[in-house]
Amino acid sequence: MKLLLVPCTALLLGGCISLAAKAPPSLLTLTADQAPAAGATVTGAKARSITVLVPAVPQALATTRVPVATGPASIAYIRQAYWSEAPARLFGRLMSDTIAARTGRLVLSNAESFGDPGAKLSGELRSFGVESAGNRAVVIYDAALMRDGVKTWEKRRFEARVPLNDAIAPVSAATALNRAANQVAGEVAAWVGQ
Repeated sequence: MKLLLVPCTALLLGGCISLAAKAPPSLLTLTADQAPAAGATVTGAKARSITVLVPAVPQALATTRVPVATGPASIAYIRQAYWSEAPARLFGRLMSDTIAARTGRLVLSNAESFGDPGAKLSGELRSFGVESAGNRAVVIYDAALMRDGVKTWEKRRFEARVPLNDAIAPVSAATALNRAANQVAGEVAAWVGQ
């Protein structure tokens, strides 16, 4: 009887104890203002291609949390604010959609571009968070572009600062960051399309 009591007690306690962190009420994501139409087909035979690489990020952005610059040399994170995936991937996908929609190019990922001689876009997402001093979202992207048939890189910095409509909170930060990311992606698409 004692041998049977120990496993039964362990099973009952299993429902009471949780070692995982409490899930946030919702996850944040980015949506492109302009994206390819559903069902639209683009082929390399008819359109120039470009490979868009996921941007590199500093350690402060290598997380799903939303950073807040609280001073010139300090950051914190917004409580209960989590991206649905790493911000570099979200931003890279938003850029790919925007470039495809605005330029008509065939946009490839790094894995899809093996042997493709088209243009290449890479870079570093230097800032993707909120500044508490100005109560605004800041996106800074240092882009590097190798155009079709050229063996040299062009570099250019793109920046957007969008005020938050409210106090620093998950939804207001995500809304402002989405607007800033779309602004930067639009400027990058115009540069790529030159």
